Amino acid sequence: MNETQFDKLLNVRTIGEQKGFLTSLHYHRYEPTPYSALELFFNEYKLSRHDHVVDFGCGKGRLNFYLNHHFNTNVTGIEMNATFYMEALENKQSYLKSFRNKGDRINFYCVLAEEYDIFPNENKFYFFNPFTVQILMRVIMNIMISFEKHQREIDLILYYPSEDYIFYLENQTPFVLVSEMNLPENNPNERFLVYRLNN
Repeated sequence: MNETQFDKLLNVRTIGEQKGFLTSLHYHRYEPTPYSALELFFNEYKLSRHDHVVDFGCGKGRLNFYLNHHFNTNVTGIEMNATFYMEALENKQSYLKSFRNKGDRINFYCVLAEEYDIFPNENKFYFFNPFTVQILMRVIMNIMISFEKHQREIDLILYYPSEDYIFYLENQTPFVLVSEMNLPENNPNERFLVYRLNN
């Protein structure tokens, strides 16, 4: 299926990239993870209905609806842009018309990533290079604080990771690389990395 067909299946509209200038140099423009990449990765990396995924920089919510549809997983989207946040909420209403009784498993918050309080049941965190490493450091600190209070296995899922992200995680955190998937494109950055913190 192509992008349009996937959106139609999920009854959402997530196609398109952010236009214009951003208000902050620390936050990167919105671009959804290609459905083709999600298909390849999540055919290998399995989730359960007991997992709770947080997508930082969720935009219009593509990952959230995709994962909830395929795994019945709890998903939370964090988005600082009020326009995209409203579009994610509109997509949620459309999605629930086709897939009823899932509303309590999909949530969106309009908040800066570094100001989001990590819940004890959240154990998977997704990043498609949404912001600079300075913001990532603050988000990881919040995840670590949550881990200290409620120890559990935590995965960080990175798509198209920057070298700054990789250097920081491997040299300044206890997270360990447990999985790497290169996609069939010629671009070496087109890959998924999974870093894990065990309890």
